[in-house]
Order: sequence, then C-alpha cells, then structure tokens
Amino acid sequence: MPVEHTSFERSLESRGFAPIRRNRTTTLQVNVGKVCNQACHHCHVDAGPRRTERMSADDVERVLQLVAASPDIDTVDVTGGAPELHSSFRRLVSGARALQREVIDRCNLTVIFEPGMEGLPEFFASNRIHLVCSLPCYTADNVDAQRGNGVFDKSVRALRALNALGYGKQGTGLVLDLVYNPLGPALPPPQASLEARYKLELRERFDIVFDSLVTITNMPIQRFADQLRRRGELEGYERLLVESFNPATLDGLMCRSLVSVGYDGVLYDCDFNQMLEISLDRDSRPLTIHDIGSFAEIDSRAVKTASHCFGCTAGAGSSCSGAIASAASSR
Repeated sequence: MPVEHTSFERSLESRGFAPIRRNRTTTLQVNVGKVCNQACHHCHVDAGPRRTERMSADDVERVLQLVAASPDIDTVDVTGGAPELHSSFRRLVSGARALQREVIDRCNLTVIFEPGMEGLPEFFASNRIHLVCSLPCYTADNVDAQRGNGVFDKSVRALRALNALGYGKQGTGLVLDLVYNPLGPALPPPQASLEARYKLELRERFDIVFDSLVTITNMPIQRFADQLRRRGELEGYERLLVESFNPATLDGLMCRSLVSVGYDGVLYDCDFNQMLEISLDRDSRPLTIHDIGSFAEIDSRAVKTASHCFGCTAGAGSSCSGAIASAASSR
C-alpha cells in the first residue's frame, strides 16, 4: 500500500487496536528553544546556531509552578536545541531539583566547550543531573558525517571530563546514557547488542564508560525529511516504517505518559508532534501552560496521531528512553 494512502489510525483499527489514549502524565519534557551549537543532518527540531527561538524567563517560572502543582510529574526532561545555551537553563534545572524531581538533560556533549559554559559539567554533577548524550557512533568518520567535522573528538573529550567527575561509573549515582540514531534511512539495530559493542569500543579505544545506550529511530520530519527527499529516499523510508509496524510497542509509547512543552509554552503529546505543530487543544485553540493548573488536567486525553507515528512503532519501537519492545515481537 502506498505510504500516502496509509493511515496510522486505520492501521490500528484494522488490527483491532483502540485509538491511543494518554495515561497518567509522569514526564514533562521542556523544549527551551532551537538554538544549538551544532546543525545535525538528522535533526527533527531543525535546530542550529542561527535559530533564535527560545522560551521566555517568565514561561520557565510558569513551568516550575506547574511542576510544583503536579505531584505525578516525577521527571523533568530538558531538551532543545542545546538546552544549556538558554540563559534560564540553570534556573530550570535547579528549580526542578529543589522540587525533588529527577532532571534529564539531553546534551550534545560539545556544548560544554562553548563560551560561557565553563563549569557546566560540575553543575551537572552537583545537581545530580541524568545526562542523555548524543553519540551516533563510536567512530569519528560516522559521527562527523552526521554532526560536523571535529564533533567526535570533542565528544570524546567531553565524555572523559564527565567520567572524571564520576558520570557513568558504578556507585556514583551519576547517570550517563548515550544516544544512537542511524546515519541513514534504516531502523536501529537491536539496542542490547549495540550497547555491548559501544561499551567495548569506547572502553578499549578511549577508556570511556557509560551506563546505557538509547537507540532512537530517525523521524522523517524537518531536516531529515528534507535530506531524504533530495536523495529520493523519503518514500522508501516511510514505507519501511509502515511495513515494520510492531503492535507490541503500543503500550510503551512515550505519548501515553509524557507531555511536551514548546519554547512558546504550547503543549503537545510528544516532541515530534511539537515539531509538526500538532498541539493539544481546548475550544479549538492550542492549549498552553497558562491554560491549566496542573498537568493532571491532560490525563486520559486521546493522543493526536499522524503518519509519523509509524516511526515510534516500527521494529523495536522508539521513544526518548530508547527501544520499547523486541523487534521479533512484530507481526
């Protein structure tokens, strides 16, 4: 069936699955803006050094107010862009930690060498931030091809600096996870076996250790979609995602328990919906952080889905925490 004639909703219905609904909201993902020191080929956010969008300081404070009013929120997941470049990044992180929430920072590693970022690794460690860091391969050629010349060497330096503070080392409680995403239009390999290979290569070649590897499927939206379209590979990749649909991923989809807040304060079921401007709504207008008193108000809503949802349900599935299920469980 041609991709353009395939509906995600119809795919669920034809297999006897109900539409996806939200459960209890336990993770708040905050996109503080699109400013980044890198401009990666796969970036679904279309972030880069020339972007100017960023969350206002007032909205950062409103986010913290809502976290305080939402006891079910146990994790605040901060992303961008490079979130650390936002002037209120440390305020958001320290405020969430003061509320005794786990904080995840989605870090591209090289940002710690940018001007004004002095002491950033020590800030991470002192606040016991859970770091989820991008490293799409353990070889320089592949990383630099996707993320820019010299990024791999800088990433290795950053990982060594984090290891020196205790990140990734047993018994410290300082969690360091790495993120893999394919270099082209393919699904990630099995997460467990790739993690073992990463740990072996990074330990033997660079004496680097880390906790877990997160594998994420590239979404055919924004910059990555444009790249595939130029190469004539977009339709083939979309078809791969459709044909690899795995119903075993449905219960673990991140949209069931995560809410995404855009830099402008608008609420979304996930980060991908945010980039496609498929917002949560109320009275036919986008729902924002100023329209609710707590995040519990969005529990049990129907999730807004579209064709890109095949990306999260293909193969072993994909979420901000990595693979959801065994690829062998697809049918």
